[in-house]
Amino acid sequence: GPPWESNPQPWRCTHHAGVANTIENALFGMGNPLLDISAVVDKDFLDKYGLKPNDQILAEDKHKAMFDEIAKKSKVEYHAGGSTQNSVKIAQWMIQTPHKVATFFGCIGTDHFGEILKQKAEEAHVDARYYQQTQEPTGTCAACITGDNRSLVANLAAANCYNKEKHLDLDGNWELVEKAKVYYIAGFFLTVSPESILKVAKHASENNKIFSLNLSAPFISQFFKEAMMKVMPYVDILFGNETEAATFAKEQGFEETDDIAEIARRAQSLPKVNKKRQRVVVFTQGKDDTVATIGEKVTMFSVLDIDQNDIVDTNGAGDAFVGGFLSELVQERTLEECIRAGHYAANVIIRRAGCTFPEKPDFP
Repeated sequence: GPPWESNPQPWRCTHHAGVANTIENALFGMGNPLLDISAVVDKDFLDKYGLKPNDQILAEDKHKAMFDEIAKKSKVEYHAGGSTQNSVKIAQWMIQTPHKVATFFGCIGTDHFGEILKQKAEEAHVDARYYQQTQEPTGTCAACITGDNRSLVANLAAANCYNKEKHLDLDGNWELVEKAKVYYIAGFFLTVSPESILKVAKHASENNKIFSLNLSAPFISQFFKEAMMKVMPYVDILFGNETEAATFAKEQGFEETDDIAEIARRAQSLPKVNKKRQRVVVFTQGKDDTVATIGEKVTMFSVLDIDQNDIVDTNGAGDAFVGGFLSELVQERTLEECIRAGHYAANVIIRRAGCTFPEKPDFP
């Protein structure tokens, strides 16, 4: 059998064995709910706002006009987004039934965009419990697409107003956290509410449940390093892509930073609180092999072939990979099956505009 079958499986949850497929709220996600506004732009547009063709940044004052400008483009598309929300939606889509396997917490405004996010979450059968406030409008993310590249600029607005005391700590909400057995939070949320992440991460660790985190973007490892490293000891599964892994390695002072397998190994061996589970590190590399630590080994998994002409929009591919992975994880499948599902979901998403999907998955 595969090399990890003989090892104890660190990612498996046994306390719900057998009934895994039927549990509502088994998967918990918390993050920045954003409405994606995507449009094809040219190099001049990127230069005008000082954007790199492929990047993920937070909006500054100089970008404010950009949101209005992109909204006026001829072929602008609006999609419910936000990294963690995308992932839990994809997980729910992969699982299909029961509905509301996935719970999502995040903050929105009391406005039209907020209503769209609510409606889209409902259509995706995700149990979205938004914290709604009136101070800030619902957050948006401008996806500036040039060819195969996408430059993402997030204007967090309301998403930045998530409040632990006014939402996470409330009994009715915290009960949903306790109900879950797998937790996923994108690193982006470290800029918003690290104290909320820590509370959830500690709960998972103390109850031997699975807590996963995504490196999300190079700027997180660079500028939110302290918050990230406070959470790292509770991380059972760490996700990221090759660029984020390289930045993380540099910031952590790992030598030989160009070898992704070595970076995965070192990230795996960072201090960890719950000793019952060995950390699993999973790094995707676009069309190249996905790298994952299994026990003491680092294994490569090849992605599904796709014709370059079939790629419509790579925006959301990373979120989709995580969503597919989580859908199998929550059903207590092997790591190999989790990765295969991740590759399948990403392959579906990149053939479509935005992080959208057909009615049903065609995944065995």
